[in-house]
Amino acid sequence: MVDDVTSETALQHLKSLYPYGEITTSSDVIQNPWYLVTLVVFTAGNRPEAVPFLFNYVLRELERAQQEFEVPESVAHGEKLLLARKFRDAIFKSGMTGGYSKAINALVSLLEVTPEDLRDKERQRETTLSLPEVERRGKEFFHTFYGETADNVQSLLDRIYPDMGWFSNTIAYGSVYGYTDILNRLETSYILVGTLIAVDTPRQIGWHLDNARRGGASLEQARAVRQIAIEASQSVGVRWRDGVAEVKE
Repeated sequence: MVDDVTSETALQHLKSLYPYGEITTSSDVIQNPWYLVTLVVFTAGNRPEAVPFLFNYVLRELERAQQEFEVPESVAHGEKLLLARKFRDAIFKSGMTGGYSKAINALVSLLEVTPEDLRDKERQRETTLSLPEVERRGKEFFHTFYGETADNVQSLLDRIYPDMGWFSNTIAYGSVYGYTDILNRLETSYILVGTLIAVDTPRQIGWHLDNARRGGASLEQARAVRQIAIEASQSVGVRWRDGVAEVKE
Protein backbone atom coordinates (compact mmCIF):
# COMPACT_ATOMS: atom_id res chain seq x y z
CA MET A 1 0.00 0.00 0.00
CA VAL A 2 1.27 3.47 -0.90
CA ASP A 3 0.05 4.77 2.46
CA ASP A 4 2.58 2.57 4.23
CA VAL A 5 5.58 4.19 2.55
CA THR A 6 4.33 7.78 2.25
CA SER A 7 2.61 8.37 5.56
CA GLU A 8 3.61 11.45 7.57
CA THR A 9 5.23 9.15 10.11
CA ALA A 10 7.23 7.18 7.52
CA LEU A 11 8.52 10.28 5.74
CA GLN A 12 9.34 12.05 9.00
CA HIS A 13 11.37 9.04 10.07
CA LEU A 14 13.39 9.00 6.84
CA LYS A 15 14.01 12.72 7.19
CA SER A 16 15.21 12.25 10.77
CA LEU A 17 17.97 9.89 9.63
CA TYR A 18 19.98 12.66 7.96
CA PRO A 19 22.07 14.80 10.36
CA TYR A 20 21.07 18.23 9.11
CA GLY A 21 20.45 20.22 12.27
CA GLU A 22 18.00 23.00 13.05
CA ILE A 23 16.16 24.83 10.27
CA THR A 24 17.15 28.50 10.39
CA THR A 25 16.00 29.57 6.90
CA SER A 26 13.40 28.27 4.48
CA SER A 27 16.15 27.20 2.07
CA ASP A 28 17.28 24.65 4.64
CA VAL A 29 14.24 22.58 3.69
CA ILE A 30 15.53 22.37 0.12
CA GLN A 31 19.15 21.77 1.04
CA ASN A 32 18.52 18.77 3.30
CA PRO A 33 19.06 15.90 0.81
CA TRP A 34 16.94 13.25 2.56
CA TYR A 35 14.06 13.67 0.12
CA LEU A 36 16.31 13.31 -2.95
CA VAL A 37 17.52 9.91 -1.76
CA THR A 38 13.96 8.84 -0.92
CA LEU A 39 12.70 10.09 -4.27
CA VAL A 40 15.14 8.11 -6.39
CA VAL A 41 14.46 4.97 -4.34
CA PHE A 42 10.73 5.35 -5.01
CA THR A 43 11.57 5.84 -8.70
CA ALA A 44 14.03 2.96 -9.11
CA GLY A 45 11.90 0.78 -6.82
CA ASN A 46 9.05 1.19 -9.33
CA ARG A 47 6.71 3.06 -7.02
CA PRO A 48 5.91 6.18 -9.07
CA GLU A 49 2.61 6.56 -7.25
CA ALA A 50 4.60 7.46 -4.11
CA VAL A 51 6.33 10.43 -5.74
CA PRO A 52 3.40 12.90 -5.48
CA PHE A 53 3.05 12.24 -1.75
CA LEU A 54 6.74 12.95 -1.19
CA PHE A 55 6.64 16.12 -3.30
CA ASN A 56 3.60 17.49 -1.48
CA TYR A 57 5.15 16.63 1.88
CA VAL A 58 8.34 18.59 1.17
CA LEU A 59 6.44 21.43 -0.53
CA ARG A 60 4.21 21.86 2.53
CA GLU A 61 7.26 21.85 4.78
CA LEU A 62 8.85 24.53 2.60
CA GLU A 63 5.71 26.67 2.67
CA ARG A 64 5.52 26.46 6.46
CA ALA A 65 9.15 27.54 6.75
CA GLN A 66 8.56 30.41 4.34
CA GLN A 67 5.68 31.64 6.49
CA GLU A 68 7.71 31.27 9.68
CA PHE A 69 10.64 33.25 8.31
CA GLU A 70 8.43 35.74 6.43
CA VAL A 71 10.03 35.08 3.05
CA PRO A 72 9.00 37.63 0.36
CA GLU A 73 6.62 36.22 -2.25
CA SER A 74 9.07 36.49 -5.15
CA VAL A 75 11.79 34.67 -3.20
CA ALA A 76 9.30 32.08 -1.99
CA HIS A 77 8.25 31.27 -5.55
CA GLY A 78 11.88 30.91 -6.60
CA GLU A 79 12.47 28.42 -3.79
CA LYS A 80 9.40 26.41 -4.75
CA LEU A 81 10.53 26.35 -8.39
CA LEU A 82 13.99 25.17 -7.33
CA LEU A 83 12.42 22.39 -5.25
CA ALA A 84 10.31 21.24 -8.21
CA ARG A 85 13.37 21.33 -10.46
CA LYS A 86 15.39 19.29 -7.97
CA PHE A 87 12.65 16.66 -8.00
CA ARG A 88 12.59 16.56 -11.80
CA ASP A 89 16.35 16.48 -12.26
CA ALA A 90 16.87 13.86 -9.54
CA ILE A 91 14.39 11.56 -11.28
CA PHE A 92 16.05 12.27 -14.63
CA LYS A 93 19.54 11.56 -13.30
CA SER A 94 18.33 8.38 -11.59
CA GLY A 95 17.13 7.03 -14.92
CA MET A 96 20.69 6.41 -16.11
CA THR A 97 21.16 3.63 -13.55
CA GLY A 98 17.62 2.84 -12.42
CA GLY A 99 15.92 2.62 -15.81
CA TYR A 100 14.39 5.31 -18.01
CA SER A 101 10.97 3.69 -18.16
CA LYS A 102 10.81 4.06 -14.37
CA ALA A 103 12.04 7.65 -14.58
CA ILE A 104 9.37 8.48 -17.16
CA ASN A 105 6.64 7.03 -14.98
CA ALA A 106 7.89 8.92 -11.92
CA LEU A 107 8.02 12.17 -13.89
CA VAL A 108 4.45 11.60 -15.12
CA SER A 109 3.29 11.13 -11.52
CA LEU A 110 5.19 14.25 -10.45
CA LEU A 111 3.71 16.33 -13.27
CA GLU A 112 0.19 15.46 -12.16
CA VAL A 113 0.67 17.27 -8.83
CA THR A 114 3.03 20.05 -9.93
CA PRO A 115 1.33 23.47 -10.07
CA GLU A 116 1.44 25.09 -13.49
CA ASP A 117 3.76 27.87 -12.33
CA LEU A 118 6.31 25.31 -11.09
CA ARG A 119 6.57 23.45 -14.38
CA ASP A 120 9.35 24.01 -16.90
CA LYS A 121 8.59 24.72 -20.55
CA GLU A 122 12.21 24.93 -21.73
CA ARG A 123 15.14 22.52 -21.47
CA GLN A 124 17.50 23.23 -18.57
CA ARG A 125 20.65 21.80 -20.12
CA GLU A 126 22.65 23.55 -22.82
CA THR A 127 21.91 21.48 -25.90
CA THR A 128 23.81 23.40 -28.56
CA LEU A 129 27.28 22.28 -27.47
CA SER A 130 29.33 20.25 -29.91
CA LEU A 131 29.79 16.57 -29.11
CA PRO A 132 33.56 16.98 -28.59
CA GLU A 133 32.86 19.71 -26.06
CA VAL A 134 30.35 17.51 -24.21
CA GLU A 135 32.96 14.75 -24.22
CA ARG A 136 35.61 17.11 -22.82
CA ARG A 137 33.30 18.26 -20.05
CA GLY A 138 32.32 14.68 -19.30
CA LYS A 139 35.93 13.58 -18.92
CA GLU A 140 36.65 16.50 -16.61
CA PHE A 141 33.61 15.82 -14.42
CA PHE A 142 34.27 12.08 -14.39
CA HIS A 143 37.80 12.63 -13.09
CA THR A 144 36.55 15.07 -10.47
CA PHE A 145 33.92 12.55 -9.40
CA TYR A 146 36.14 9.47 -9.24
CA GLY A 147 39.41 11.11 -8.26
CA GLU A 148 42.35 8.73 -8.15
CA THR A 149 40.14 5.82 -9.25
CA ALA A 150 38.94 7.52 -12.45
CA ASP A 151 41.45 5.99 -14.85
CA ASN A 152 40.83 2.47 -13.55
CA VAL A 153 37.05 2.81 -13.81
CA GLN A 154 37.22 4.36 -17.27
CA SER A 155 39.63 1.63 -18.40
CA LEU A 156 37.17 -1.01 -17.19
CA LEU A 157 34.28 0.60 -19.07
CA ASP A 158 36.38 0.85 -22.24
CA ARG A 159 37.49 -2.80 -21.99
CA ILE A 160 34.05 -4.30 -21.44
CA TYR A 161 32.65 -2.40 -24.45
CA PRO A 162 34.18 0.71 -26.01
CA ASP A 163 30.73 2.12 -26.69
CA MET A 164 29.95 1.86 -22.97
CA GLY A 165 33.12 3.78 -22.12
CA TRP A 166 32.26 6.52 -24.61
CA PHE A 167 28.62 6.73 -23.56
CA SER A 168 29.43 6.85 -19.87
CA ASN A 169 32.05 9.56 -20.29
CA THR A 170 30.23 11.69 -22.87
CA ILE A 171 26.50 11.33 -22.31
CA ALA A 172 26.22 10.22 -18.68
CA TYR A 173 28.90 12.47 -17.20
CA GLY A 174 29.09 15.11 -19.92
CA SER A 175 25.39 15.86 -20.13
CA VAL A 176 23.31 14.11 -17.48
CA TYR A 177 25.34 13.97 -14.25
CA GLY A 178 27.70 16.79 -15.16
CA TYR A 179 24.91 19.36 -15.27
CA THR A 180 25.06 20.80 -11.75
CA ASP A 181 23.04 24.02 -11.94
CA ILE A 182 20.12 22.30 -10.16
CA LEU A 183 21.74 19.43 -8.29
CA ASN A 184 25.33 19.89 -7.21
CA ARG A 185 28.07 17.30 -7.34
CA LEU A 186 27.40 15.94 -3.84
CA GLU A 187 23.63 15.77 -4.37
CA THR A 188 24.31 13.89 -7.59
CA SER A 189 26.45 11.40 -5.65
CA TYR A 190 23.62 10.90 -3.17
CA ILE A 191 21.17 10.31 -6.01
CA LEU A 192 23.44 7.68 -7.50
CA VAL A 193 23.90 5.95 -4.14
CA GLY A 194 20.15 5.86 -3.54
CA THR A 195 19.35 4.56 -7.00
CA LEU A 196 22.06 1.90 -6.95
CA ILE A 197 20.97 0.62 -3.55
CA ALA A 198 17.41 0.32 -4.85
CA VAL A 199 18.55 -1.73 -7.86
CA ASP A 200 21.08 -3.82 -5.89
CA THR A 201 24.38 -3.31 -7.72
CA PRO A 202 27.05 -3.68 -5.01
CA ARG A 203 30.10 -2.76 -7.11
CA GLN A 204 28.62 0.57 -8.13
CA ILE A 205 27.22 1.26 -4.65
CA GLY A 206 30.77 1.04 -3.35
CA TRP A 207 32.06 3.32 -6.10
CA HIS A 208 29.53 6.03 -5.38
CA LEU A 209 29.73 5.87 -1.60
CA ASP A 210 33.43 6.57 -2.13
CA ASN A 211 32.55 9.36 -4.56
CA ALA A 212 30.20 10.94 -2.01
CA ARG A 213 33.00 11.00 0.55
CA ARG A 214 35.36 12.39 -2.08
CA GLY A 215 32.78 15.06 -2.88
CA GLY A 216 32.60 16.35 0.67
CA ALA A 217 30.21 14.08 2.60
CA SER A 218 31.26 13.37 6.15
CA LEU A 219 31.31 9.78 7.35
CA GLU A 220 28.09 10.46 9.30
CA GLN A 221 26.36 11.99 6.27
CA ALA A 222 27.37 9.18 3.92
CA ARG A 223 26.18 6.58 6.41
CA ALA A 224 22.89 8.45 6.78
CA VAL A 225 22.32 8.50 3.01
CA ARG A 226 23.01 4.78 2.87
CA GLN A 227 20.56 4.14 5.71
CA ILE A 228 17.82 6.30 4.19
CA ALA A 229 18.21 4.42 0.92
CA ILE A 230 18.08 1.05 2.67
CA GLU A 231 15.00 1.83 4.72
CA ALA A 232 13.17 3.50 1.83
CA SER A 233 14.06 0.51 -0.38
CA GLN A 234 12.77 -1.94 2.20
CA SER A 235 9.51 -0.01 2.35
CA VAL A 236 8.94 -0.56 -1.38
CA GLY A 237 9.89 -4.24 -1.32
CA VAL A 238 13.55 -4.20 -2.37
CA ARG A 239 15.63 -7.15 -1.19
CA TRP A 240 19.40 -7.57 -1.57
CA ARG A 241 21.14 -10.75 -2.62
CA ASP A 242 24.38 -10.06 -0.77
CA GLY A 243 23.62 -7.07 1.45
CA VAL A 244 24.58 -3.42 0.89
CA ALA A 245 28.15 -2.14 0.80
CA GLU A 246 29.27 -0.20 3.87
CA VAL A 247 30.76 3.28 3.86
CA LYS A 248 34.54 3.11 4.17
CA GLU A 249 36.07 4.99 7.09
